[in-house]
Amino acid sequence: MDKIQKTDHFYLIDGSGYIFRAYYALPPLTRKSDGLPTGAVSGFCSMLFKLLEDSKSDQNLQKPTHFAVIFDSARKTFRNEIYSDYKANRSEAPDDLAPQFEYIRKSVLAFNLPSVDLPNYEADDLIATYAEKILKKGAKVTIVSSDKDLMQLYKKGVRIFDPMKNKFISEEDILTKFGVDASKVIDVQSLAGDSSDNVPGVPGIGVKTAAELINKYGTLEKLLKSAGEIKQNKRRETLIENKDKALISKQLVTLMKDAPIDRELREFKLKEIDKDKLYTFLREMEFNRLLSSVISAYGEPKLSSKISEKNHQ
Repeated sequence: MDKIQKTDHFYLIDGSGYIFRAYYALPPLTRKSDGLPTGAVSGFCSMLFKLLEDSKSDQNLQKPTHFAVIFDSARKTFRNEIYSDYKANRSEAPDDLAPQFEYIRKSVLAFNLPSVDLPNYEADDLIATYAEKILKKGAKVTIVSSDKDLMQLYKKGVRIFDPMKNKFISEEDILTKFGVDASKVIDVQSLAGDSSDNVPGVPGIGVKTAAELINKYGTLEKLLKSAGEIKQNKRRETLIENKDKALISKQLVTLMKDAPIDRELREFKLKEIDKDKLYTFLREMEFNRLLSSVISAYGEPKLSSKISEKNHQ
């Protein structure tokens, strides 16, 4: 059994974030042979390939020893049991994106990487749970995501790389975004809410006011306990009236650090690329440009696949 070493470095990729970025960043693309929409799959594969290559060569990125791509498993999660309207404002996936999910997961396996999800939990919960386990083993984590909700996980041993901005998130970035350090991000989000996820928060309190209150009182609970002392009438009444909304919001925005994960950390060990598997997948998807980039990086396919290719022509 592979023991996790203190020198190990885990890359946890927010696969769901990658999908939407790939889908909206690129023009629609279809497979010529059957008209299957493939734009998001193509963008996803290119981003994954770039990350794998950059992580090997970039000194800043510190080479990964382990790598996993983590996905949301479905729309409904345990948070809908806490608050039925959670993410209720999200529309269904666009018609031309829905059929691509299956191929995106296949693409992860084609790159010889683990594709991870868990019913009833979001990708962010799995990332939080795995990050906690990895830190307990004394190893390091790099989370690859542009999702602000993951900023609450930032701490010693956990870095966040934003692939949209192509940079590591710093303490200053978190302070600029939330007005507090990473340990208090949850409290600010609980007050300010989040319209994109339908997290209610406290009406009329935005991030700036929330940060001011949390910096003064320390935590959401201490603030709610002392709400009666607040001088501004409207703010005091709003906090007292919406105490339950704030506490429910805290449950919604807090990432689960003990999700019942069913994949072992050792399963994330970074493996060699299986050229046959990857090249066959890219050929089937008709991603010719990406295939040639991948061949430049990993070398020509083995002889067997070339012969079988000739027989197919």
